[in-house]
Amino acid sequence: MSPRWEPNSDIRRGRHVVHTLHAHLVFVTRHRGDVFDDEMLTRCEEIMKNVCEDFEAELIEFNGETDHVHLLVHYPPKVALSNLVNSLKGVSSRYLRAEYTSRINLATIHERFWSGSYFAGSCDGAPLQMVKDYIANQKRPT
Repeated sequence: MSPRWEPNSDIRRGRHVVHTLHAHLVFVTRHRGDVFDDEMLTRCEEIMKNVCEDFEAELIEFNGETDHVHLLVHYPPKVALSNLVNSLKGVSSRYLRAEYTSRINLATIHERFWSGSYFAGSCDGAPLQMVKDYIANQKRPT
């Protein structure tokens, strides 16, 4: 059988589309405040994984440091990436501020948890493993 017909788990099929869309997303906390510890990053990953599932997307890789998080998301073409980002940031902000009020600076609670901007880079193929490795090797706080 021809290699082009070999099954590839990264390639998704819909009724009228065959696709493989990956985005590397980076969200920074407001004023680059040092907010995250390992427990909070773990909870943030859970929240973002659930949001991705609501969009029929998959959170492939997640990690972060004290002031930012990295995500590698596999998403369908019917999803506007900006809508996914808005939900990821909005939902995680609500949950994290409610659950970790004592850890988060009061000024951040009354403003926004995340910076208004974000990084989104498209990636696929050979660089995809490099992006996964980069995200996995973040200096996660202990």
